[in-house]
Amino acid sequence: MKTLALALALGTALSSGAYAADWFPYPAQETVPPFATDGTQQDVEYTPLDKASQPWDICVSFPHMKDAYWLGVNYGVAEEAKRLGVKMNLVEAGGYTELTNQISQIEDCVARGADAVIIGAISYDGLNNLVGEIAGKGTPVIDVINGMSSPGLSAKSLVSFYTMGSETGKYLAEKHPAGSDPVKVGWFPGPAGAGWVEAAHKGFMEAVEGSAVEVLEPRYGDTGKEAQLRLVEDVLQATPDVDYIAGTAVTAEAAQGLLRERGLTDSVGILAFYMTPGVHQGIERGFIQAAPADSMVIQGRIAMDQAVRLLEGKDVIKHVGPKIFVVDQENVASVDRDTILPPRSFSPVFSVE
Repeated sequence: MKTLALALALGTALSSGAYAADWFPYPAQETVPPFATDGTQQDVEYTPLDKASQPWDICVSFPHMKDAYWLGVNYGVAEEAKRLGVKMNLVEAGGYTELTNQISQIEDCVARGADAVIIGAISYDGLNNLVGEIAGKGTPVIDVINGMSSPGLSAKSLVSFYTMGSETGKYLAEKHPAGSDPVKVGWFPGPAGAGWVEAAHKGFMEAVEGSAVEVLEPRYGDTGKEAQLRLVEDVLQATPDVDYIAGTAVTAEAAQGLLRERGLTDSVGILAFYMTPGVHQGIERGFIQAAPADSMVIQGRIAMDQAVRLLEGKDVIKHVGPKIFVVDQENVASVDRDTILPPRSFSPVFSVE
């Protein structure tokens, strides 16, 4: 009931739509002290600046644009850049194996004169030297979505993927408590080495500990649909009696069609540990059981506002993210879709002038 109450509260608070000029104030949580892995979370209402004082040039770097999740973050940064009146140039590296390409693209951005850099990082530690160099020149660096360990960061706009994984694990553990019939879960946390993946994995595994949930060996892999589809096929072949497929949103989206093809929709459940349009639709249609919503659009908006605040010497909440709540088949009809996902008609925007 707590999850449903929070979902309803968020839907009510944002009934005017998260994408209108008045998307704020938004229910969020600040981490105190900022950047601390064991920091405490405090409820805040996030309100951005009305306008930037000048058309700052903001560089945005994403791991890829291969799925609807990053499309949602793209919508957030682009729309907030327009609202604030700043320039945005977005680059995407091509996938979680392309760390060298991401570093090179960011270096090019800074060399062209970017005033601040927003990074959705491919690697938790792999960009630390670069971040240190950029920050050392006085250029703000904002960590969005995925998480980085660099001490040179200026701000973080993200949620705890530990909490996202934990909420998904709790959902299963509550359905299958200790003493009930054991269930087998195929677990697909995403690309190995990414900070958000390791955090989600830890949260999920700790949440199911002591329950009747048996997690099969984790299957790591890129969040492209083909890669995830192959991993799901491997698990179905190796463990025909698997009860659940749980993992990334791409995993959940890919699994829907595969389970339908094989006539397994009634015997194998699907869960994702974050929300995308495809996952939301899957929950509506009854193919996916549940997923936490992290409002990725708002994370993008906040990151853009943080960049401008830092450039203008304004007060900034250095470590903040939208409130997380679980969407399932019981509450999906009562949650305002526009508070958690981009418009259905949105296509990628790489430049805002």
